[in-house]
Amino acid sequence: MNRRYRFRRAVNYVNLSTPLGLLISVVGGAARQSGPNGLILALGYRYRFPIAGAFTVGNVVLTRRDSLEDQLIRHEGRHATQWAWCVGLPMLPLYLVAMLVSVVVCGHQASYNVFERLAGLDDGGYPRAPLWWRRSAGRGDSG
Repeated sequence: MNRRYRFRRAVNYVNLSTPLGLLISVVGGAARQSGPNGLILALGYRYRFPIAGAFTVGNVVLTRRDSLEDQLIRHEGRHATQWAWCVGLPMLPLYLVAMLVSVVVCGHQASYNVFERLAGLDDGGYPRAPLWWRRSAGRGDSG
């Protein structure tokens, strides 16, 4: 494993985000297995919250699915790095604020969420919703 992924894994254990992710996976009944680059894939998570194909807490990628595509794993791996940079638990309120800002400016929780944009909207399967003020009025006004 690359040195940067070993560092990310260590930081996310020390900042307690990976232990939190492991606890969530146990409570959610997910089966855990080793993933690429120090990630832990928690498959078969039984709860419907949060509403996403997958979500990451520390180095733990949780999903209701039985498997994940490589593209989505890369996206979630970028979130694991964000957990390390945000020093763990501060990631939660920062992510929620970013999600709220995105909803306010475009009506979608991910399109203008800085964390989702940095993780790659396309890799995460998210749309690129236009900003409210950049949408055409569509009213048929001729002037």
